[in-house]
Amino acid sequence: MPLHSLSTVLLLLLFTSAYADDSATMLSLAQSLKNLPSGWSSKSSTGYCDTWTGVNCDSNGFVTSINLRGSKLTGSLSDAISSLSKLTTLSLQSNALSGAIPNLSKLSSSIKEIYLDNNNFTSVPLGCFDGLSNLNILSLSQNRLSPWPFPTELKSSPLNTLYLANTNVMGSIPDIFESFTSLRDLRLSYNNLTGSLPASFANSSIQNLWLNDQAMGLSGTLDVLSGMSQLTQVWLHNNQFTGPIPDLSDCVSLFDLSLRDNQLTGIVPDSVIKLPVLVNVSLQNNHLQGPYPAFPNKVQKITIDNNNFCLNSSQPGKPCDPQVTTLLQIAGAMGYPVDLADSWTGNDPCASWSSVTCDPKGNIITINLANKHLKGTISPAYGNLTALQNLFLQQNNLTGPIPDSLTKIATLKSLDVSNNNLSGKVPAFGGNVKLTTTPGNPFIGTDVDTTPGTPGSPGSPPSGPSGSGKSKYMSHGIIAAIVIVVLIFVAVVFFVVYKFVVKRRHGKFGRVKNPDGGNGNEMPKNGVIGGIGMNKYNGVPSELHSQSSGDHSDRRLFEGGNVSIPIEVLRQVTDNFNEANILGRGGFGVVYKGELHDGTKIAVKRMESNSMGTKGMSEFQAEIAVLTKVRHRHLVALLGYCVNGIERLLVYEYMPQGTLGQRLFEWHELGYNAPLTWKQRITIALDVARGVEYLHSLAQQSFIHRDLKPNNILIGDDMRAKVADFGLVKNAPDGKYSVETKLAGTFGYLAPEYAATGRVTTKIDVYAYGVVLMEIITGRKALDDSMPDDKAHLVTWFRRILVNKTTLQRLLMKP
Repeated sequence: MPLHSLSTVLLLLLFTSAYADDSATMLSLAQSLKNLPSGWSSKSSTGYCDTWTGVNCDSNGFVTSINLRGSKLTGSLSDAISSLSKLTTLSLQSNALSGAIPNLSKLSSSIKEIYLDNNNFTSVPLGCFDGLSNLNILSLSQNRLSPWPFPTELKSSPLNTLYLANTNVMGSIPDIFESFTSLRDLRLSYNNLTGSLPASFANSSIQNLWLNDQAMGLSGTLDVLSGMSQLTQVWLHNNQFTGPIPDLSDCVSLFDLSLRDNQLTGIVPDSVIKLPVLVNVSLQNNHLQGPYPAFPNKVQKITIDNNNFCLNSSQPGKPCDPQVTTLLQIAGAMGYPVDLADSWTGNDPCASWSSVTCDPKGNIITINLANKHLKGTISPAYGNLTALQNLFLQQNNLTGPIPDSLTKIATLKSLDVSNNNLSGKVPAFGGNVKLTTTPGNPFIGTDVDTTPGTPGSPGSPPSGPSGSGKSKYMSHGIIAAIVIVVLIFVAVVFFVVYKFVVKRRHGKFGRVKNPDGGNGNEMPKNGVIGGIGMNKYNGVPSELHSQSSGDHSDRRLFEGGNVSIPIEVLRQVTDNFNEANILGRGGFGVVYKGELHDGTKIAVKRMESNSMGTKGMSEFQAEIAVLTKVRHRHLVALLGYCVNGIERLLVYEYMPQGTLGQRLFEWHELGYNAPLTWKQRITIALDVARGVEYLHSLAQQSFIHRDLKPNNILIGDDMRAKVADFGLVKNAPDGKYSVETKLAGTFGYLAPEYAATGRVTTKIDVYAYGVVLMEIITGRKALDDSMPDDKAHLVTWFRRILVNKTTLQRLLMKP
């Protein structure tokens, strides 16, 4: 046979072999899918390039793209798909595909775009995306996957879009973003990420950054944002970020900034107020201080309530009192600690600001910040307090020098900076100043610079709840004011809650469902936006679009719709359910403390189906069903569940300060140093109100808790509250009410009309909340058999004593 003829035959054989491989792969794919689209066959792959809907091939018969978006597909995705050697685009989003995502690493040289979002996939294999050297877009959002880490193997891909929202990504965000030189869109919302923002975010090309609503909350500062000059949209809300908002003057394209519901402190910088194209800004529910920000008229949506500004919204931009301004400069040098931000509120530092004492003329004469776990530096701004006599800064971790400005305070008598980490030359003080620099401060008097970073830059805020209490200089007038304030506490809180509900229902950031009832898709490419409400900036969805997941049937509760955790893992982290780890006992089981390998603390509720009965099983399923549909800063997060034989286990985030009931009624027996302060009680009351209000009117589906009480309210280390125990939660009725033949809830908290008629409305939660408020105010239980009959029922007794201010005052002096 001539040589050219042999070559022709070999080429034909090679082509035929390749064509047969794609043919077999397409047949395998068709057999793994259910509810096949038009033209597809599970018996023969003949004509797949010509007649199969959504399939495109090149001139040689190789499959180059599969686009079956929103085709109502079910079944699974065959592993054989990784054999499509020329496949560049895989679009299977908005279907009901389940099972594991196949390992796609064999598509390394061809695949450019992968869209698998809005399905029911359950897991991602290790190294699934390894070696995808041409991948530009990966979208997996809205799949309830088993816990998995951020896929670091993607750092070798030239990604410009990465969407992993609501896919149960756990752990920290890896510091590898210097490798993603083309990344523009990063969406990791609604996951279980923890830790801080990676330093490699700085100088990246990221434009749209969505990290909001992490179950456990991202933490640390936002300093890295100042180096992200390409940002256009930043969603970091519902996390645990601390410290001040950084300088964003280089982010000239930023139009949408959402930092609400964090622990941010400090003054809103001018660089944010003056952003040239800013349209939406959301900063509410933080601890921000200083003047009320005066945003220009071009900013269309502004939500900045529930902060600690010195003045209210009627005086935007007006400077604070000079002494307030000085104290904020002092706080700024220490990173704006949260405990000071919560105490230093209003525009009068002489009005019971903690650690501050004034003379009768309103001049600050003493500042006592000793033993506050403070970091940062001593601010030169102390020199502006010309009447200051005593300054106590000992027992902290302050660095840097003692500023010379302190020597110019003619009235200064005592300065104690001992037991810090100060350095530099000690200024020359007059003979009338008692100066204490030792013990501690090993580098004082030397040229060693102990300041981390730039002197005067914000340091890391202290961890843990505020330890500051009332000033020992509190006057009788202040005590009387507290009595009057608490006397109208119930009315005030109900008014705040009412205003909060009205504002959130009719305000500028109302949440809406997708028009088609689904979750929508995130990709602004190839027509895959779906039902997301769009704004006018680059086709990017606004926060009006809810990312919460759609409804799931009871059957899917146990088929990968949620996070299933192996029993072996739970046994290991609880030391085989050791009694030493028991946190509490309830009607259907025991709650244990555990710690994952990464240090994350969890609470595990362990139940046995034999002892639970039908009611207990219903509550187990209800709790999973509700907590996978609602996520809120003041609702406890469900991290997973386990079904093991007759055992049923629920895994929650750990709330180290126990229940509100323990802090109100058992604080002394449990070894707490003191009862809750009035400020902590008010904060907890508002937190609970926000959580219940979210259940009633802001979640994608409205719920009624039905068992609101102090033992179902958990407290974190920051002394913020979260509503828990959703076993009795019921969907809010579409009409005015629904009627039940069996009462649910706890005696003492049942609304009278519910107990009498069985009518279920959101008002039964409002009544229970009112009872909880009474318990918060009085420190007494709703029902107390140890009390005389006329005092055993709190509601009846409280209504009686409200009319007697003397009795109420005597009661309130004993929190």
